Amino acid sequence: MTKDSPVVATAEGSRGPLQVARRQQLLAALQRDGSMRISDLSHVLGAAPVTIRRDIAELAAEGLVRRVHGGVALILPDDAPAADEAPVAGLDPLVGRTLGMLVPSLDYYWPDVARGVEGAARELDMRVVLRGSSYDTEDDQPQLARLVERMGVDALIIAPSMDAPSAERTIEWLDQVGLPVVLLERTASVGSHHAVMESVVTDHALGAAMAVRHLTSLGHRKVGLVLDANSPTSQHVRRGWLDATTECGLDSHATVVAVVPDARSPERDTVLNDVLDRCQATGTTALLVHADAEAIALVQHCEERHLSVPGDLSIVAYDDEVAGLFSPPLTAVRPPRRSIGRAAVRLVADRLVDPDRPTHRIVISPSLRIRESTAPPPA
Repeated sequence: MTKDSPVVATAEGSRGPLQVARRQQLLAALQRDGSMRISDLSHVLGAAPVTIRRDIAELAAEGLVRRVHGGVALILPDDAPAADEAPVAGLDPLVGRTLGMLVPSLDYYWPDVARGVEGAARELDMRVVLRGSSYDTEDDQPQLARLVERMGVDALIIAPSMDAPSAERTIEWLDQVGLPVVLLERTASVGSHHAVMESVVTDHALGAAMAVRHLTSLGHRKVGLVLDANSPTSQHVRRGWLDATTECGLDSHATVVAVVPDARSPERDTVLNDVLDRCQATGTTALLVHADAEAIALVQHCEERHLSVPGDLSIVAYDDEVAGLFSPPLTAVRPPRRSIGRAAVRLVADRLVDPDRPTHRIVISPSLRIRESTAPPPA
């Protein structure tokens, strides 16, 4: 027995007998074949791909194996560079890695986030597998499992539905998947100690506050709020609006606060007209509207009622997807979509290189684009 044996025995002793046996079988298979795919190891060892990935992560951390696309390879003595040699370029831990990306929409907000992910991944010689879900989905886990088990991704960058009935179970699955996971525009905690997961989010509350301060600087004293009923961002926009109105000495109860159903709802036009009725009844002269589609719809309803924007009512849109293309171009809060995507890739890359680093959460500030839909209130 060598002097290092007690350390190995202690490490093995902390694992269950099934895991110890499985690790030994995994290493034996690699010694025989050199490298194997996750799916093949799962079949040979009779264990779920998630379990195999967890074993591989531990073995890689111990320097016994190295991950390759879709699988794992045994590290041989000749693979390790000498102490005075520079690392071989082909052994870059990021080159060839695959990132799985799941977002709730591929036609609004998220395409620019995906472009940020694609650009940052390309710079690191990584590839991205993009999949779309839905804001109305009841379960993201099947799509995520396909990315992990069938596509063989090395990390996940995702925006899961946090309102779905299965959300808690999905988060628990992500915590156990054995891969780096970064949440986009979402936050979550796991376990009895509520350990946080890595995430990149926009400071939407700050964006809403910037809009309110802009409107009060123009002289508005009643700044209302209109929210999209189906967006998880709405709660943060509302919080920022409320904090800023209080900070600026405005009475949030003396103005308009409304939630607008989506475009498929037959009640949408009625709600939008009611917003304008209440603006006139309360003397509200400005609105922060989330999101662009709701802001544009409100302007069009103003036109039908011969109300001027910004002459009679100033409007700030939140999202700035198409607000600048409208006539008049709408003042808007713009979340840093591409920066969100790029930051997520950087988090994943750092985690792949250093699996033991502390959990990181990144918050990025939005910007305010001042255009032609805001002006001082009517005299």
